[in-house]
Amino acid sequence: MRTSNYGYLFILPFFITFLVLQLYPILYTFFLSFTGLSTADPHGSFVGISNYVKLFTDKFFLQSIINTWRIWIINFIPQLIFAIGLAAILTRDKIVGRGLFRGVYFLPNLVTAASVGILFNVLLGWKEGTINNILVALKIIPEAGKIHFLASPLWISSSVSIILWWMWFGHSMILFMAAMVAVPKDYYDAAAVDGANAWSSFWKITVPQIRPIMVYVLITSLIGGLNNFDIPFVMGEGQDLGGGGPVKSILTMVMHLYNMAFTGGRQRGYAAAIAFALFIMVLVFSLIIFRTVARGGRDTEKEIKGV
Repeated sequence: MRTSNYGYLFILPFFITFLVLQLYPILYTFFLSFTGLSTADPHGSFVGISNYVKLFTDKFFLQSIINTWRIWIINFIPQLIFAIGLAAILTRDKIVGRGLFRGVYFLPNLVTAASVGILFNVLLGWKEGTINNILVALKIIPEAGKIHFLASPLWISSSVSIILWWMWFGHSMILFMAAMVAVPKDYYDAAAVDGANAWSSFWKITVPQIRPIMVYVLITSLIGGLNNFDIPFVMGEGQDLGGGGPVKSILTMVMHLYNMAFTGGRQRGYAAAIAFALFIMVLVFSLIIFRTVARGGRDTEKEIKGV
């Protein structure tokens, strides 16, 4: 019995870290969300659920929800397709130099988001932007017809999604490659004997076997997508983050939270309500994904046997 108690000693640092750095901030944020803490109310008087009611009438918050989901969906769907497709290609034995390809595709994930945002600000600039200069040099557009990438809601929103896809599809690809390599070759051999082609084997064997990794990628991408801040913030540099114009199309929930907490009247009570609403949103959608995939996972063995 005395020996078994040492286990609690070893896990104690984790629980202390969890309590101080995770549970306490969540509970304190929840508490602040019921106060009017701001520059005008530095003592944070109790306001009940008025901050949560305000969420449903705040046009910037409602717009930020739409923007956040749109940016994530436009980024994630091609990310998933490219990652799984390239993983399937690079795990084939006949591919030469796949280690090099792995490194090249994963490299963007090693660069900080702020650095990537600054880089693409330079590339997409109007007068001296690299992409505009290349288009002019190739005579695709005239000098006077340079594209205002960062001044167009469509272009700047699409650019953020493309940048996020570029940064993360290599990371997802590495995870899928690891999952595909772990699939026993006996499954494919048995399927080939039964007359299954490569496409059928992929859908009936590979996809069911990598489902846990697909769930992991989906949930981590969803959490990252709903907490998206760095790239849109840097891309909207110098513009009114809480106003209209092109930056309105990349105003995410975390950007709006930042605006409320650290600019203007510093409405930190309301910002806490936004943060807790975001926490609940992530929690609910993660649970939905877990339950949905758990039900589908029970059919994995049947799918494999049905090849």
